[in-house]
Amino acid sequence: MLGVIPKPTLAMILLFPTSEKYEKIKEEQEAELKEKGQEVSPNVYYLKQIIHNSCGTVALVHSVANNENEIQLGDGFLKQFLEDTKSLSPEERGNALATNQGFINAHAEIATEGQSQLPTDDNPVLHHFVAFVCKDGTLYELDGRKAFPINHGPSSSDTFIEDAAKVITDIMKKDPDEMRFTVCALSVKMD
Repeated sequence: MLGVIPKPTLAMILLFPTSEKYEKIKEEQEAELKEKGQEVSPNVYYLKQIIHNSCGTVALVHSVANNENEIQLGDGFLKQFLEDTKSLSPEERGNALATNQGFINAHAEIATEGQSQLPTDDNPVLHHFVAFVCKDGTLYELDGRKAFPINHGPSSSDTFIEDAAKVITDIMKKDPDEMRFTVCALSVKMD
């Protein structure tokens, strides 16, 4: 099915159920990477998820921010947010997102159109969004709940879909009893 995904694809977003198993794997991965280290390009735009249940927004921001050279953003709060937060730390970016009136207004407007209730801090997180991007020749997993971006090795615009699919498949294999995984691709508009 990878062949039906349009090329070039700029980002892939994985939606999956959270579980105790996921939390344990996340902690183990972070501990291992803290111990052995990893190389992360300074050009990777990464922000920490500060707001409960905002992982979808964080994944979209990661997808767009790391592809600004391919995406022509019009004037608006997203473009301004990215410009204003470019030189901030991941934690400062997360705090800026939490207080950005443009995002707050957009969330409120979209939430009133849907059929679901707005999540509160009391609601358990049942699903999680994570972005995958290729930046400076490397595949990165950008999960705002993790301590840092995860470097998954070399990639390119030609191999990005297959490279990201391999990592996503590995994530799925770690919870073989779970079937609720969804992937969305951000692609360049074709004329």
